[in-house]
Amino acid sequence: MKRITILGSTGSIGVNALKVISNFPDRFKVVGLSAHKNTKLLAKQVREYRPKFAAIGEREGLPQLKRDLSGCRVKTLCGQEGLAELASCHEADLVVVALSGDAGLLPTVAALKASKDIALANKESLVSAGSLITRLARKKGARIIPIDSEHSAIFQCMAGRDHSELKRIFLTGTGGPMLKSTKARMKAATPKVILKHPKWKMGPKVTVDSATLMNKGFEVIEAHWLFGIDMERIEVLIHPEAIIHSMVELRDGAILAQLSEPDMRLPIQYALSFPERLNGKYTSAVDFARLGSLHFEHPDLKKFPCLDLVRQAMAKGGTYPATLSASNEELVRAFLKGCIGFIEIPSILKKVLKNHRSVSGDIDLEDVLNAHIWARAETQHLINKKRR
Repeated sequence: MKRITILGSTGSIGVNALKVISNFPDRFKVVGLSAHKNTKLLAKQVREYRPKFAAIGEREGLPQLKRDLSGCRVKTLCGQEGLAELASCHEADLVVVALSGDAGLLPTVAALKASKDIALANKESLVSAGSLITRLARKKGARIIPIDSEHSAIFQCMAGRDHSELKRIFLTGTGGPMLKSTKARMKAATPKVILKHPKWKMGPKVTVDSATLMNKGFEVIEAHWLFGIDMERIEVLIHPEAIIHSMVELRDGAILAQLSEPDMRLPIQYALSFPERLNGKYTSAVDFARLGSLHFEHPDLKKFPCLDLVRQAMAKGGTYPATLSASNEELVRAFLKGCIGFIEIPSILKKVLKNHRSVSGDIDLEDVLNAHIWARAETQHLINKKRR
């Protein structure tokens, strides 16, 4: 019986992780759940799965959570300290980090410090502090098992192989809802249009990132840290059918791919059960005859400049990636609120990176957190300046 804590249990990944767990009651036990502010759904999950711990990210939500859980034998926690305590509790064998944005960083660090294996769905923690997180995982003997379909695909292709055999990675992506759009349509795009992803059902933040291709840029950084491969050897390919979830080229020229119908429960299940594979319960087999053909193309960097900004930030190093992550999060939030247009996300982000002054030399966690604070303030300043 593997004991599981899910950080972000009310989001898309967290909800699907609980669906997977429900299918294997003899294999998994939930010991901890957390939400950002959705106390109603969190309380419902706690009553169904009976964990020992429940945490709410927003302190203001704790009284309501306690009321909703009246009569339940569960320890309630709140805030960053509560999330860190939940992430490091000794009862869990595996911590699923499904928190959105930079909120996932500190709980990820807390779990690794406690030598917990991580099933990671939070991109931003590796984007902001990849060197710190991977170094900490090695030091503590903890495994980082990716949940993202792309990195899960690479992880599966590389299972049992030495990373020195890896020559190149091909990260695939659908291209999002704006792939074939004109510049005029992109300029006029509303949150309602952007949130209609052609293949995946995801949370709003990651869906917007998918539309700008920032999500794919973040995945390049993740792959760099997870698989120890240079950025120059990671290629992004647009693949609208979303059947090949990523590919690896080995040093002898062989290319391996992981294929399936798009369903996030498949990589979630593999992350939870690793190193075992459990019986499939979700996706139907790929009907290759019906598909007929699969298509690939290079992304248009002029149309989607976020991919280029990612590589620039990584080339500069230091706290530039952390600044990139925090600024992008603020810009996505502003777009979803209607404060800025869709195409203003990369234009403002470019200015933030230009204005940033990185810490020199090796960076630590405090440097990353300070970069987040600066980036959010600078981004808000530029947003407000545009609105005047």
